[in-house]
Amino acid sequence: MRNFRVVVLGLMIASCATQSGGEKGKLALASYREGESAIYTMLSDGTEITRVTDNVERISKPDWSADGARLVVVLTDKDDRNLDIYAMNSDGSEQQRLTDSLWVDTDPAWGPDGKKIAFSTARDSFIDDLQVLINDYEIYVMNSDGSEKTNLTNTVGWDTAPAWSPSGDRIVFQSERDGNLEIYVMDASGLNQVNLSQHPANDAAPAWSPDGSQIAFQSDRGGTYDIYVMDAAGSVVTQLTDSPERDFSPDWSPDGKKIAFQTRRDGNFEVYVMNADGSNPVRVTVDGDFDGFPDWHP
Repeated sequence: MRNFRVVVLGLMIASCATQSGGEKGKLALASYREGESAIYTMLSDGTEITRVTDNVERISKPDWSADGARLVVVLTDKDDRNLDIYAMNSDGSEQQRLTDSLWVDTDPAWGPDGKKIAFSTARDSFIDDLQVLINDYEIYVMNSDGSEKTNLTNTVGWDTAPAWSPSGDRIVFQSERDGNLEIYVMDASGLNQVNLSQHPANDAAPAWSPDGSQIAFQSDRGGTYDIYVMDAAGSVVTQLTDSPERDFSPDWSPDGKKIAFQTRRDGNFEVYVMNADGSNPVRVTVDGDFDGFPDWHP
């Protein structure tokens, strides 16, 4: 009986390690490997890759729901060729259109309670007094069924790429309001918008660590885009990658031990996984076309 308990405990520990985002955690990603863009899932070591969408239109930027049962994506509308946000089951079924705007809706991010989705949109663009089109991107939030869309940022300059804090009370995002891309944070209500990065280079694509203590992001402050991490107050910044090619779109594993990202270091975009301190970067996709926008299963 004692040996049986040891075996069961070992299996439970292994299962928890897998589900928490360890070596065998699951990733969603966008890929062109079969000739058109599609959403795939795979284990974080690159095995068991599975295509989950079969749309003719371009599809990208997957983000898991809090329970891991659903994905939200950006899909090109077949009629007006515009970008809208859709939700679907994790196997690609039951696709539900959440936005239907004449302007671009992109960068969906599911809130940690599963009830809200933040996104960036150009729906507040306008024609100025000189009859010039002013493209204006703002961060919005909506219910997970697409209802009650609310503008959170309401500023001059592009505000895009929202990401929720693990507690759900704050949203980090990138903004061009200062003339270059900076990392900002605000309350989930849109109040108290603060520049965290405050650097003359471009800082973008923020991603909150699972414990809320750090924010990973991409920056060209070293001459080309690399992955960096800073504490949640923006006061301590550490460079994690140092590649002559561009590293983009960091995303943390649920246990905070790994970071997935996309990179051009192999001549085309591939997905890599590295330790959270930047060590041991491992290529996990091998394909001649685009693989990117990795998002870790919760």
